[in-house]
Amino acid sequence: MIARTMAFSLVGLTAAAYAAPPIEHWQTSNGARVFFSHAGDLPMVDIKVVFDAGGARDGVNKGLAVLTNTVLAEGAGGLPAEAISERFEDQGADFESSALRDMAWVSLRSMTEKANLQPALETLALVLAEPDFSGPAFERQRKRLLVALAQKQQSASDLADEAFYQAAYGDHPYASDPNGTPETLNALKVKDLRQFYQRLYVARNTCLAIVGDLSKAEAQAMAEAVVGRLPEGDAPEPLPEVKPPTGSITRHLPHPSTQTHIRIGQIGIRRNDPDYFPLYVGNHVLGGSGLVSRLADEVREKRGLSYSVSSYFSPMRVSGPFIVGLETKNAQAKEALEVTEATLRAFVEQGPTEKERTAAVLDLTGGFPLLVDSNAKIVEYLAMIGFYGLPIDFLRTFVDKIKGVTREGIVEALHRRMAPRRVVTVTVGGNAPQAAARPAMSEKKTPP
Repeated sequence: MIARTMAFSLVGLTAAAYAAPPIEHWQTSNGARVFFSHAGDLPMVDIKVVFDAGGARDGVNKGLAVLTNTVLAEGAGGLPAEAISERFEDQGADFESSALRDMAWVSLRSMTEKANLQPALETLALVLAEPDFSGPAFERQRKRLLVALAQKQQSASDLADEAFYQAAYGDHPYASDPNGTPETLNALKVKDLRQFYQRLYVARNTCLAIVGDLSKAEAQAMAEAVVGRLPEGDAPEPLPEVKPPTGSITRHLPHPSTQTHIRIGQIGIRRNDPDYFPLYVGNHVLGGSGLVSRLADEVREKRGLSYSVSSYFSPMRVSGPFIVGLETKNAQAKEALEVTEATLRAFVEQGPTEKERTAAVLDLTGGFPLLVDSNAKIVEYLAMIGFYGLPIDFLRTFVDKIKGVTREGIVEALHRRMAPRRVVTVTVGGNAPQAAARPAMSEKKTPP
């Protein structure tokens, strides 16, 4: 995603010297989509199984997707959680799972030695095809999530993020924290998890990414072994389109923190948006390149108002957010907010200088090899390509598309996508920083 991109060292690395990994794709016998890249440097395989079963599919049962995914490996095929964990550990395999707004996933990393790989694959397939959803496991994981929610209430940063999504997305499914609320979690029943699993953990709602020291034939057999027992099923209906706020929104949440946590942003872009690359490069200049960004220079270097400030687009299945985030002393919150807004306003109106654009392109293209320098990173990209329906040559053409971004293209994309009359501002901390006294975002050259 376009998020908090670090500056990369160019020493010894050039994009021209790097060839993106070839990707092959097909469907399993029951309809799951598979994306495979051979990597023969290590006798390892990385597998990621992704389902369109994230928090956006919760409906009124907020937290259902996360709890369902969490309980998957808490007992399957009659094996308790401890036995499943030991099976993976005995083979030196790493198993993980999680659920976000867009997706739920499980992953496995294993050696390719058959004596280790085969038992690990069998256990993974068991977790996916025969979860027990036992009462004790359900209650144990629900209590764990309730504790995590209570801890989040003590975090001003987490509260700011949650409040931003609620304000920006209104009644859209993205508005809700995927972890739910104490009220919704306490209302869930084991049957809710079973029904959610039966509806969404099906082959035609599955994307499987595989990277490792395997032939295509071996990868095909592996895919069938992992998801071949899932029912064919159907993918869910598309998520509703996002309706941006009709006007600017400002919210303040009091919190006993010495720092005010600030989030400024708006509805951004979807994952396969045609403006992705111009905004990717543009945001690198604005706030995605660490201490050398515009925001860091104005907010931190010139005025010392914040230790760090960043901006990012988070493209999702439908329009994800654009967010500027920073923390500052309570007494400096008003000034920090004004400086951040002024910097953002100027950038949206004028875009980067040609010098800034050139530096951003060199930084991003030079650092690209580090984004895909391990099997674990590549499997993430394959899963993203498959889940979001991106072009199969996304990695191969990435550098060329970055190089093709012009300053004019960035300005045009900013004018198309940044809506000054729909800015969401959230502050969490001491006193509200007098929102009414702040200058409004200019609408010059920037229609909503």
